[in-house]
Amino acid sequence: MRVAIYGLKFTRQNLDYLKQVMDECYKRQWDVVLEEEILHLVKTKYDFHPKCDVYSNYAHFLQGIDLMICLGGDGSFLRAVRYIRSSEVPILGINTGRLGFLTNISKEAIADTFHLIENRQYEYQKRSLLKVKTEGDIFEDENFALNELTITKKDTSSMIIVHAKLDDKYLNSYWADGLIVATPTGSTGYSLSCGGPIITPGCKVHIITPIAAHNLNVRPVVVPDHLSIDLSLESRDRTCLVSLDGVTKNIKQGEEIRVTKAEFLLNVIKFEHTNFLDTIRNKMYWGIDNRN
Repeated sequence: MRVAIYGLKFTRQNLDYLKQVMDECYKRQWDVVLEEEILHLVKTKYDFHPKCDVYSNYAHFLQGIDLMICLGGDGSFLRAVRYIRSSEVPILGINTGRLGFLTNISKEAIADTFHLIENRQYEYQKRSLLKVKTEGDIFEDENFALNELTITKKDTSSMIIVHAKLDDKYLNSYWADGLIVATPTGSTGYSLSCGGPIITPGCKVHIITPIAAHNLNVRPVVVPDHLSIDLSLESRDRTCLVSLDGVTKNIKQGEEIRVTKAEFLLNVIKFEHTNFLDTIRNKMYWGIDNRN
């Protein structure tokens, strides 16, 4: 088995977790494949010279990688997805930070997790993604998002207006600081902090959530994910910001954005003892009365 490993930040404190993951692979005679920049970092900064191959782009995941392990938080997980794309390589997130809905395996459970993987005691949870098309193809071949598309104002305190159509029918004009279109996976991200609902994985929907709407009667809307969402912008600035899972580009006023469901799904490894409801309840402290 060839196991790719990814993480955004490796410090002296969490380097031990990287070493532990690699040791678990070596113990099973699995090949380790490290992201090119990570390998350069651990060699030059921490004098760590692991025995491994390297990957640097999506093409490498079409050439025999069997599993991606992401160390870090949800931000690291989202960046890892940009390497996997439509390759169908499954991904597992190990949380070395504080709060993680996607990286929901604790760092203390690394050894137990590898035992389950070795014995194939897991299943795949299919996660849908967004696909985004703009007039200038500003995201090029990275025009997809596991969490959300976000449109926000740029260099002014003035609100923007986002005109939205659903399946080519007028939905609303949002007078707001911005607008989010989220997947069920992204429902626990930025959309949640803006008052959006929590959606369980597997639901075939998208969520349209305004950011600080200037009309108080405007609320998030949940729509079927097979319907296209068309957005156009008005602003006092010539440009606004559009982001896909944190990757941000400028977009000109008046340009249209079309959001659809991506043609591929992401295979997220799920174990019997972990589920979405447990993760939500534990991360958000549901059922805990702080007065006691």
